[in-house]
Amino acid sequence: MINIVLHEPEMPANTGNIGRTCVAAGVRLHLIGPLGFSLNEKMLKRAGLDYWDKLDVTVYDDYSDFLAKNPGAKIYMATTKAHKIYTEVNYEPDCYIMFGKESAGIPEEILVDNEDTCIRIPMIGDIRSLNLSNSVAIVLYEALRQGDFASMNLEGHLHRMHWKS
Repeated sequence: MINIVLHEPEMPANTGNIGRTCVAAGVRLHLIGPLGFSLNEKMLKRAGLDYWDKLDVTVYDDYSDFLAKNPGAKIYMATTKAHKIYTEVNYEPDCYIMFGKESAGIPEEILVDNEDTCIRIPMIGDIRSLNLSNSVAIVLYEALRQGDFASMNLEGHLHRMHWKS
């Protein structure tokens, strides 16, 4: 199972949206503290709608705690500073994809030791970054696509009508 990791997320609405995406994609969410909000915050629950109770989520005190509890984890780190584009990586089915906090990203002290697994989403001009929940969705769905969307519903159905074909 793919794992999404948020390092010190600050905005409950982003984390709620990401939690909802994780439920829809059948992946785990890992939250590395300190968090910029409480897990029972109203904005978190609102953004996650009624999916939060279905979310497989683990919270860690800090990055060291995360590493200790996930020894040997293959961690891809999303950062605007990376050499590789996120589509140039072959994601393993049990990999971890880490994203940093909204205001600063993943600390460079962590990135410098993981240059080979850092990935980025291309952008034009002087744009600093994309919204965190959008970035997670972009990279996560590339990883899922590479796995042929295993165990996911690949057919769409209309609610009241039927497709003509």
